[in-house]
Order: sequence, then C-alpha cells, then structure tokens
Amino acid sequence: MRVYVGTDRSQEIAFRVLGASIRRRTRLQVEVHSLGGLNLPQPPDPAHRARTGFSFARFAIPELAGRTGRAIYLDADMLVLKDIAELWSLPLGEAKAACQEELPEGIARTAPVPGARRRKQCSVMVLDCARLDWDAPAIISGLGPRYTYEQLMGDLCILAENEISYGVPTRWNSLEHADDTTCLLHYTDMMTQPWVYAGNPNGWLWSRELRDLVRAGDMEADFVRQEIAAGFVRPSMARELTLPLEGPLPADTIRAHLELDRKAGYRSHASLPATSGPARLAGRARRILKRLLGTA
Repeated sequence: MRVYVGTDRSQEIAFRVLGASIRRRTRLQVEVHSLGGLNLPQPPDPAHRARTGFSFARFAIPELAGRTGRAIYLDADMLVLKDIAELWSLPLGEAKAACQEELPEGIARTAPVPGARRRKQCSVMVLDCARLDWDAPAIISGLGPRYTYEQLMGDLCILAENEISYGVPTRWNSLEHADDTTCLLHYTDMMTQPWVYAGNPNGWLWSRELRDLVRAGDMEADFVRQEIAAGFVRPSMARELTLPLEGPLPADTIRAHLELDRKAGYRSHASLPATSGPARLAGRARRILKRLLGTA
C-alpha cells in the first residue's frame, strides 16, 4: 500500500502520528510518504491560491507513484483507527479516483461557525495512478481561466463524472466525530486540532497515539519537546502525555491545560509565516471567534 500525505513543517508531528496509526493497524506492507516541500507553482490570482501549503500536492501523486498501481491520499490532520486495507481495496470500477460520499446530515450540521455547514471533500482519495494523466503544474495553471478553487478541490472538476467514484464511506473521513464505527478521524477544525488545542473532545485519541509511540520508543521525547519549543505543539501536551488517556479528559484537566498554554503565551499555529495559507486560515478563525464572543 502506498499512502501520500499532504503536510507541511507545522504538521510534522501530526504526519508522524498518522503514519504510525496506519502501520500499527494493518498487516499489509505500507509506505507512507510526505507531500511536503514539492514547491509547486501558485496561480497568479490570490482568489485561487492554495488554502494550505500542500493543497495542490495531491495532483502530483500519480507521477510520484510512477503512474502505476494505486495510491491513497490523506491530509496530515487525521488519525486512522481501523485497518486501512479496507480503504485500499475499495472497488473503483471504471472510475479513476474515489472520494467521499455525501455527508450524513448530523455531521454536516456540526460546522463550528453558526449557519455554516460541513461539505464533503477530497481529503481522502483512492487513486488509480496508472489511469490518471494528472500534471500538477498544468492543473494549477487552469485555476482562474478554466475553473475555480472550489470546483477543483471540492468537485474534482478535472475528471469527468463517470471517472469519479463517490464510494469512500464517511467512516473513512469522519469529520470531528468518533464512535465505534469510525475508521479515520479527521481533525478538520484547524484551531481545535489536538496538538494545538487541549479542549478537542476527541483529542485524547490522538494524544494517546502519540503517548504510545513515545513509550514504545518509536518517537523520541526530545522530538516532542522540540516541536513544543518551535510553537508547533501546545506546551500542555507534555503534561497530557503523562495521563492514562483511556477516555475524554475531565473538564478540570482541560481547564488546567488551557490555562497552562495561556500562561505560556501559546497561540495555535502562530509559528507559521503570516503569508502562509494555514496562518491566514488561523487568523480568520481567530477573528470569527472574537466576533462570536463579542471581543472584536
């Protein structure tokens, strides 16, 4: 199995935890590749530029895979909870790519901004690399003249309708929702991702995965401390990794962690360059939150 992960420097720890969560739950041989640092071009019109540093990287996968066999695309802000062999073996039929089915109403209504709705997305895809003739720079050059960012990234408009299978079950891209059926948990709300925010209701699952990696010697504790010092991980994570983490954290523990981070002057994603896509999204999220709280 070949898995390609959209990531950037700020999500290095998330990338490593995701890779480990994939490997520990499958008996199949799996390769997990980072799509960071591809240095793809950006469209000249800011309206169509990447929302993250790796938004367009997925279109380079067929070439990176030698245009042979299959590949899975994932974002780094995910945690795999079941054997990814199920996703790998998803029937494609005549389709060249599979992306997510329609979101259930209950999940679609959980968007963090009042009045907004979650939309299905192409953050989990199964690709037939042998049949996809994607050229990433050429696809990026079409933004503006031929299609919008939303049409490309949300509708996968570069493929004909019969070339797309909407067969990836929601359980393989469960947006901020976890239950016994969840196979892949997607921490899609950027400001509450568990490595940057202590109050995510499902954050303990990610923290437990990281704790187990450190305890097994598969990730160095020094690396975690390095990411905290760099501002990519919240300071309270060091304390959290000493806890049992067998269920959601008690409210008083969450409050203590939030207070620790506040006193440390920590701000989620503040270490990213102000011009980066993630930093712009984080800034916008902060402004929305301030308006909602009446503190703008």
